[in-house]
Amino acid sequence: MLAIEHLYKSFGALQVSKDISLSVATGQCHAVIGPNGAGKTTLIHQISGVLRQDSGRVLLGGQDVSHLSVWERVQAGLGRTFQITSVLPSFSVLENVATAVQAKTGSSLKFFARAADEAALNEKAQATLSRVGLGDRIDRPAADLSHGELRLLEIAIALAGSPKFLLLDEPMAGLGKTESAALIDLLNDLRSDFPMLLVEHDMDAVFQLADEVSVLVEGEIVARGTPSEVRENPQARAAYLGDGA
Repeated sequence: MLAIEHLYKSFGALQVSKDISLSVATGQCHAVIGPNGAGKTTLIHQISGVLRQDSGRVLLGGQDVSHLSVWERVQAGLGRTFQITSVLPSFSVLENVATAVQAKTGSSLKFFARAADEAALNEKAQATLSRVGLGDRIDRPAADLSHGELRLLEIAIALAGSPKFLLLDEPMAGLGKTESAALIDLLNDLRSDFPMLLVEHDMDAVFQLADEVSVLVEGEIVARGTPSEVRENPQARAAYLGDGA
């Protein structure tokens, strides 16, 4: 569903992506881990279209999306969450998701109309919110949600676009143990329908969710394998996991 082929990216003399290649199949979760400054954010930006690679390709479902805009990649089936939660705080939970459905489908030409007033948008938005566990929060302003609920809302917004693939940027950031456990359960449930690339610092989440892990250091993948293989890999341990992993 996702294939990254020989990505290179430099900012002047600083090379931040060095021949990065990886793939994610249907039903899989592939995690990318690495220390701060490893190039994880740059990689996400290249996959999502925020940054253009200097060379190499990004393929989504077999389609070369390397030169498409962010919006065109969303239309091609890429759903993304962000390291810092990005929602419309003054909108209700339902309006946030209904607006995402509207943006994807173009169901209304009334740009300033309330998306949540349209029955067709409501139906899909409510179903999506129920799937992520926010079915009883639909009328609340997003600003009133807890941090963990905001993370769930952001995932619902990504799902509202009917993606083929999910790009998850540190979804566990700022969550407590109980909230993290609930989100891990949700992502495990979603993965059968939405293959995903997970960039995450929470190693408990990585080792519970990932089928394959890539370790990124200074823009280069230095180790790759199953979670257990990466845990035992000397390069991975030296670069990121440490002796206590």
